[in-house]
Amino acid sequence: MAAVMSHRMLSKEDEAATGGDEVEVRREDQDKINKFSRLHRRETVLEEDLKTKQKDKEDLEEVSNELELADEEEKVPYKIGDAFVSLPVSEVQELLSSSTEKIDEEVAKLEESLSQVREEMEQLKVALYARFGRSINLET
Repeated sequence: MAAVMSHRMLSKEDEAATGGDEVEVRREDQDKINKFSRLHRRETVLEEDLKTKQKDKEDLEEVSNELELADEEEKVPYKIGDAFVSLPVSEVQELLSSSTEKIDEEVAKLEESLSQVREEMEQLKVALYARFGRSINLET
């Protein structure tokens, strides 16, 4: 733990260099720092959601590929809610296709949100680094 802390703290030279130029933290600065923190948490949640959706999409594509090998006359179990229903292969393929399209839309929305969050974080980084220089660490 101490090794991790030493990487985040300023070196003696950096501390001496910034010590003379102590910058007062104004209310608006603190608001920007807080907003950056909230955006960083949101970014983390969005990244996790995106990974989950991409995994779901891969799983659906894998099932679709497996169904191409199945006999058209055969009925296969398809999960609807908590229950499995036996449906013809063609109907299951249609349902999987619509589910894949829905996930694609959700992934696109998540990527757009993530892009907006990162853009806003970059703007805050520029403003805060301009004000505080090396005395603030916003690297995520």
